[in-house]
Amino acid sequence: MKMTRGLLAGCAMALALGAGLTGAHADTMSDAKAFLAKYSAHVTTWDGPTTGPKAATGKSIVVLAGDMKNGGILGVTNGFTEAAKVIGWKVRVIDGAGTVSGRTSAFAQALALKPDGIVIEGFDPIEQKPGLQAADQAHIPIVAWHAGAKLGPIPGTSVRVNVSTDPMLVSKAAALWAYIDAKGHPAVVIFTDGQYQIAVAKALEMKKIILAMGGKVLAYEDTPIADTSSRMPQLTTSLLQKFGAKWTDSLAINDIYYDFMGPSLSDAGIDGEGNPKAVAAGDGSKSAYERIRSGQYQAVTVAEPLNLQGWQLVDELNRAFAGQTWSGYVAPFHVVTKANIAFDGGPQNTFDPDNGYRDHYKAIWGVQ
Repeated sequence: MKMTRGLLAGCAMALALGAGLTGAHADTMSDAKAFLAKYSAHVTTWDGPTTGPKAATGKSIVVLAGDMKNGGILGVTNGFTEAAKVIGWKVRVIDGAGTVSGRTSAFAQALALKPDGIVIEGFDPIEQKPGLQAADQAHIPIVAWHAGAKLGPIPGTSVRVNVSTDPMLVSKAAALWAYIDAKGHPAVVIFTDGQYQIAVAKALEMKKIILAMGGKVLAYEDTPIADTSSRMPQLTTSLLQKFGAKWTDSLAINDIYYDFMGPSLSDAGIDGEGNPKAVAAGDGSKSAYERIRSGQYQAVTVAEPLNLQGWQLVDELNRAFAGQTWSGYVAPFHVVTKANIAFDGGPQNTFDPDNGYRDHYKAIWGVQ
């Protein structure tokens, strides 16, 4: 199946599905399965930009990573570094270590380096308003990944573009999988992190969809990503004691929540492929792929093309250097299950589309 999944196509599908879920004569289950089939298929067609400015070589870039323990941030950083080497840029990565103070310190370090450009990854730039203002005054262009709930330029800031898949469609995919898995009667626990705008938006969207389809939200847990290692084992045990067999599926805004649930589930006598099934609305970490492949306490991750998005960030920053607006590209996401983990980068434990994106970007930049 050829996949052309730009923003307009995705929104059209979402609207069609939404109508199907509420229509008196619609087959909700069939609509849900069709939606997931679209985003589970082999991605072989490039639907991104084909024109743009040639490479502005010799640039010095600082990447401000919200928390390098986050698999999504790590993957995007690796993709950016790979593409930056191709285009001829020097990159310095500074880890904000998952705290506001850490990100403030990282931003100050970045400004002291006087880079040609800055990349923000995995945190809301509004939080760092003084740093943004200083970068703007120094005429340092900024691009971002997962820095808000919406795509494109971030209103009220000088951030040229927020790169992401469509977070609402990612949330829809996760919720629909739980709906299908529970045979139309999902009873879910949702895990999110309230300090991130995009995390809250995704969690609320999953909650809305589950409830709209007649399912139940047993609990909505606001648990900081930075504290998952210490909080998730006991929280999982408490939720099992409270809900028991009623709990059909877990919905989380990131795979990292499931990194620390397995032992508690095992101690409760739950098989690796038993309920509650773990479904992540992002981002497709290495550990998530390994759990899905082995059938160990995770059934699905709605993965982002992290390496591709790193390449897109380089392209967007290159456009900024040329005085151009962002490309408008919204990369495809992928519903990864045991059934399709063998392609689109699955053997390497990542969603890396088989659509030749590297060659397309090299052609735009005029490099080999």
